[in-house]
Amino acid sequence: MSAVHSPTFESGSRARSRLVLVEHHGILREALRTLLEMEPDLEIVGESANGIDAMEVVSQLSPDLVVIDIALPGRSGIDFTRCLREAGMLAKVLVLTSHRSEEYIRAALDAGAHGYVLKDASRAELLQAVRTVLAGQTYLSPSVTATVISGYLHGNAVESAATVTEQVTNREREVLVRIALGQSNRLIARFLGVSVKSIEKHRSNLKRKLTLHNTAAMTRFAISHGMVTAELETAVPDIPGD
Repeated sequence: MSAVHSPTFESGSRARSRLVLVEHHGILREALRTLLEMEPDLEIVGESANGIDAMEVVSQLSPDLVVIDIALPGRSGIDFTRCLREAGMLAKVLVLTSHRSEEYIRAALDAGAHGYVLKDASRAELLQAVRTVLAGQTYLSPSVTATVISGYLHGNAVESAATVTEQVTNREREVLVRIALGQSNRLIARFLGVSVKSIEKHRSNLKRKLTLHNTAAMTRFAISHGMVTAELETAVPDIPGD
């Protein structure tokens, strides 16, 4: 669901910064809109509940800033940010999420996000993040900054999303996507026409290459790197007998 709001300006007033909110939880989206519109210099001109419709909303409205979650139906916030940049759109992106792991932080920044703030942030911090990004600077929540710095200090800084995914073969990528879609080794093997043992080997290679330790981590990786979309999910057929 998407919504476009008509901008309202008082005669002689200074133009406000135009924001679009992309958040699939309706109550949280309404709360954000109420909080941000209390500020005289900010205006919510559009909303979306998913990452696909959000592109159309941003294209129509040309906002100054998009405040977006990572976990969204249809297209992740990270994939949305990447697509926004590839399309040459000028809107800045502030990620507002509950994901605090280094993997997500780096993926968002590599995709072109200008800020990363956590959902447990205070009202004051959120407003600081919004205004910092609108001013053309980068904003990271303090705990996010600590996570990134810790990765460097301990020599664990992960490679950029592009470099990491380049290590994955086409077949491994296909297996990873099907794992993220919840398919079993047996079902993946039947669809690809290979043995279950081959799929197990691909799983092992993916875990080693991407430093992922379980299925949940593999699923998060595939989603955060834009490998899984609503269109792809509906395009994957079920195979009778599983």
